Amino acid sequence: MGLMSEAFSQTLIPVCALIGILFALVQWFLVSRIRVASSGPDSYEDQLIEEDDEQVEGIDSAEVVNKKCAEIQNAISVGATSFLFTEYKYLGIFMFVFGVIIFIFLGSVKGFSTKSEPCTYNEGNLCKPALANAIFSTIAFWLGSLTSVLSGFLGMKIATFANARTTLEARKGIGKAFITAFRSGAVMGFLLAANGLLVLYVSINLFKLYYEDDWEGLYESITGYGLGGSSMALFGRVGGGIYTKAADVGADLVGKVEKNIPEDDPRNPAVIADNVGDNVGDIAGMGSDLFGSYAESSCAALFVASISSFGIHHDYAAMSYPLIISSVGIIVCLITTVIATDVVEIKTVSEIEPSLKRQLLISTVLMTVGIAGVSFLVLPSKFTLFDFGTDKVVKNWHLFFCVSIGLWAGLVIGYVTEYYTSNAYSPVQDVADSCRTGAATNVIFGLALGYKSVIIPIFAIAIAIYVSFSLAAMYGIAMSALGMLSTIATGLAIDAYGPISDNAGGIAEMAGMSHRIRERTDALDAAGNTTAAIGKGFAIGSAALVSLALFGAYVSRAGIKTVDVLTPKVFIGLIVGAMLPYWFSAMTMKSVGSAALKMVEEVRRQFNTMPGLLEGTRKPDYATCVKISTDASLKEMIPPGALVMLTPLIAGTLFGVETLAGLLAGSLVSGVQVAISASNTGGAWDNAKKYIEAGASEHARTLGPKGSDAHKAAVIGDTVGDPLKDTSGPSLNILIKLMAVESLVFAPFFASHGGLLFKYL
Repeated sequence: MGLMSEAFSQTLIPVCALIGILFALVQWFLVSRIRVASSGPDSYEDQLIEEDDEQVEGIDSAEVVNKKCAEIQNAISVGATSFLFTEYKYLGIFMFVFGVIIFIFLGSVKGFSTKSEPCTYNEGNLCKPALANAIFSTIAFWLGSLTSVLSGFLGMKIATFANARTTLEARKGIGKAFITAFRSGAVMGFLLAANGLLVLYVSINLFKLYYEDDWEGLYESITGYGLGGSSMALFGRVGGGIYTKAADVGADLVGKVEKNIPEDDPRNPAVIADNVGDNVGDIAGMGSDLFGSYAESSCAALFVASISSFGIHHDYAAMSYPLIISSVGIIVCLITTVIATDVVEIKTVSEIEPSLKRQLLISTVLMTVGIAGVSFLVLPSKFTLFDFGTDKVVKNWHLFFCVSIGLWAGLVIGYVTEYYTSNAYSPVQDVADSCRTGAATNVIFGLALGYKSVIIPIFAIAIAIYVSFSLAAMYGIAMSALGMLSTIATGLAIDAYGPISDNAGGIAEMAGMSHRIRERTDALDAAGNTTAAIGKGFAIGSAALVSLALFGAYVSRAGIKTVDVLTPKVFIGLIVGAMLPYWFSAMTMKSVGSAALKMVEEVRRQFNTMPGLLEGTRKPDYATCVKISTDASLKEMIPPGALVMLTPLIAGTLFGVETLAGLLAGSLVSGVQVAISASNTGGAWDNAKKYIEAGASEHARTLGPKGSDAHKAAVIGDTVGDPLKDTSGPSLNILIKLMAVESLVFAPFFASHGGLLFKYL
């Protein structure tokens, strides 16, 4: 037994979760103190510190600007809320139907019997009936789905609340605007991490009232929580990604390339849809995505532990090791956030990106110390883990290394992603330079950069897998994934900061604020682009480890002794699985393309048929563009979602557990490569365009200014990259882990009734 008592571990987890929620509320309160709509003698005009010269430039007074900001913020918030409510109506139906499918499939394993049955791993003991697993897996699926939806929705609400406030703070200086955007991101990060942990903890304790000593059954049914989290994330990511990119591509191609007007210009009919898209795709989608990763890695670790000596000897503190790691992560991220907002002050534009990178490093170093403490306090000095039919003896320091290597591999992936997507380094500058000879060379250089950026992250993941598997079998890999996600609150704060800054820049442009304010918001946004790419890198890296851990849990649950690639059953699964990411990417890219086509036609129609629009004497019809994006995303998200959700069910039922094992391995190996290259290519193209637009260096000025041929080539590259970095790339990590967790949940059914085709051939 470890040194920590059961009572202490039972208290520590909910206390840390509640501290996380409380901290998020404090950050939200600090952001809410910035007034948007000007009212009375304490209006914003009195608080302006350095923007007195706005009047000289002929810009509207602070009060008028304030009102404009409030109007624009309201339009974005209403658009995002109505889209998410419509999307969640569809997802509510899916949630109910899929929950029923889980119940029928798992209940039919033993013909809906209510008799107790022998345990799968702890032989000689009786476990709860299969019907109980069906009921509780369905409940866990619904709980995971609701938590995922809540995570996305809260994130979106916070982002739309903070965007105009960041714009207004930019008038006081870059430091104030940075703190506002970062605090707002932290609200989302802490709410998501703490809610995910709290709901999982409460679910386990409620399920325990029924399962009592049957830990194997309890933690098997809890895996439904991860399935619910990721299935909602898939539709949120794909739907939001299609929405945002349809608007973005439409706005860029007509506005910037054809009409030569600035990005986020209020004359552009697609501009509100574009800003709404940032929130529903990059914030709500990303929130659900990382919540799904967190839920699945926790469920995978808990399931693998339940069939080891922790579960058999009912060592509750050791069993809760994954949840205690996440609890400590919340406290570490809290310290890191306070350092970012209250200890270190940002004074210049050049300090933004280093500050965000520093957050990752500080949280990683502090977390390593936390992991060491938890590993020696919670775990027995020696214990056994289930390793495909044999028992593996593991020491507590082995698990310290497993969690730590996942944590540090995440940092490596984050830094490599930053190197390949930030315009401070040569890879993106080379892409920008290639724009001199047109869009074709820009596209060639961008694709090459994306493929090259895969190399180091894959080695980092490979090393993490080898070390953690050698030390602690599949439990080690699950804990390595959880290690990567242990600083999720900081990771999400950095990630959400990007779209909030992007929106802030859009509002500054639409409200007609001075050029200097726009420069500040652009600087925040350029750093945000890189941090969003880092967030995606984390999500993809953790997805690779999570899906491998789930794959191991599936193989042991389905009773497969070895997965032999040389058998035809496995090999056909492997090759089809490797094809799935390409099929899925083709669907999502084409969806963005067809939605963007409609958007381009609508924007052109408005410019051509509405006199006075380009001169700024008439308001564009924003609502039609918002409707095009909404309709397209809701319709187009169904086929890719169905592909991911139905493939494991069809493969397992018709071809059996071995073919499905091959399918999961194939989709994991190919999906990670495609996801990293797509995300980084898109991020690099975007920042190459921003590099030319900012004109901060001598080299950048030779390529610019806005409207030059090189700039137009960069805009085309950015437009090609948009669906890669914001729709296909980030959705692929959900594909690989969702298929794995779904296979684990349905494993009892596939093991007893699967392989129908091979039975009759």
